[in-house]
Amino acid sequence: MNTNIYLQLSTGQSPAECQIFAQFVLHKILREAQSAGIAAEILDKTDSKHGILSATFMLNGAGAEHLAQRWLGTLQWVCNSPIRPKHPRKNWYIGVFRLPQIPILPDDGSIHFETCRAGGKGGQHVNKTDSAVRATHLATGISVRVESERSQHTNKKRARELLAIKLAAQHSAALAQHASHAHAQLYQVERGNPVRVFKNADFREQ
Repeated sequence: MNTNIYLQLSTGQSPAECQIFAQFVLHKILREAQSAGIAAEILDKTDSKHGILSATFMLNGAGAEHLAQRWLGTLQWVCNSPIRPKHPRKNWYIGVFRLPQIPILPDDGSIHFETCRAGGKGGQHVNKTDSAVRATHLATGISVRVESERSQHTNKKRARELLAIKLAAQHSAALAQHASHAHAQLYQVERGNPVRVFKNADFREQ
């Protein structure tokens, strides 16, 4: 099974020229993915007047890793500003960063279920069967307990849903922290060492 690859394209709140460049890069990556038979999905995108400020997207397929590696790092666009003709700056930079994997909950041994007797008030049937369920995600240690239903099967299903919600929340926090670090990296990037360079208004690659 191919692993999903999550990438973030960021301008680091840079000028409009970088936002134009970022929009070109996103479209180019998506076109390359389509041509190579790689599934690509935009998960989040922040548009701006001139292009995009950032985008988070997912790649999946046999060539996804190779495609991602070709774009990771700092990208440079060498061009006179298309919106500020008298601006002296000609070098514009954006970054593509890899994000942490999103936790998934496959129906295998990744979740440990324990059944126990439901406690507390809940009617004459609640305490007579081991219908309560504690589910633990083994990789993270996150656990939930569900005893809202009399059916053990239903409680297991609900426990799996609650675990997925908790893992998604944890992942969102990780993404926020990672994105903050990525933006900081972009400001400190070695401008002389971009992984790819494009020139002029037609974005011809050097």
